[in-house]
Amino acid sequence: MIEKVPLSEETDRYIEEFIAALWLEEGLARNTQLAYRTDLRQAAAQLIKTGGIELATAGPEHLMRLLGTRLGEGQSARSVARLRSALKRFYAWLKRQDVITQDPSTALAAPRLPRTLPGSLSEAEVERLLMAPDVGEPLGLRDRAMLELLYATGLRVSELIGLSFGQINLVQGVVRVTGKGNKERLVPVGDEAILWLGRYLQTARPALLVRRESPQIFVTERGEGMTRQAFWYVIKRHAAQAGLTRLPSPHTLRHAFATHLLNHGADLRVLQMLLGHSDLSTTQIYTHVATARLKALHVKHHPRG
Repeated sequence: MIEKVPLSEETDRYIEEFIAALWLEEGLARNTQLAYRTDLRQAAAQLIKTGGIELATAGPEHLMRLLGTRLGEGQSARSVARLRSALKRFYAWLKRQDVITQDPSTALAAPRLPRTLPGSLSEAEVERLLMAPDVGEPLGLRDRAMLELLYATGLRVSELIGLSFGQINLVQGVVRVTGKGNKERLVPVGDEAILWLGRYLQTARPALLVRRESPQIFVTERGEGMTRQAFWYVIKRHAAQAGLTRLPSPHTLRHAFATHLLNHGADLRVLQMLLGHSDLSTTQIYTHVATARLKALHVKHHPRG
């Protein structure tokens, strides 16, 4: 296997220093750090195996052949695009460190990515999911509050589980979050989500903490802050209880939030602000979701559909 080819100490050091620099300069998420490290190590191993070329001394022709080989092996365009991104950032960093004088990645063309529609849930399915937790129990009340807030605001899961008290104003009905690129935004919260969040804070959270303290609003039965993995399990369990045939991910409710707003006439620019997208083109994917919904309704109800 390519990944088992031993790397030189120099290549290994360059990769680790690059990953550390990304974390310090950009606060790169841990999952992205791991993905970039894996991509670069596998690329370095493949270059050694196929031509005895070190990663830092590879030329444009080596990198183009590397990406072409990955596509020829059946890897998805999205995986190859991530590798290209890792290589471009790596060589830009090497140049800044004066390790290389010419960046060999400048000629790398981006593979064409297929436009994929985000998975979502219908409004009826969301309603069944929200009703699934047993709100007579502290954990169930916590789950209901989290699901209601996620659907009401379209927050990213990392933003939801990291919420602290200084970020939520129940009186004004807004939540303040800092998203990707360290950009802050205010998102309105509907009355229903405020109701369930208030009930959770008043009764369930103190019961879960039992005189312990946590800076996070949403906590586990051990009194610790919620994690992405724990919330993923929560959603899967309640989706199964609700009888949903498609098991949603935490991100699915963000997609549902966006899709349902558009279906009810929301402006695309407003949706961009609510979701925290820096580029409108990222938000425009939801117009395709809404269009697909409208086409389905047309086929179902129009006499000439």
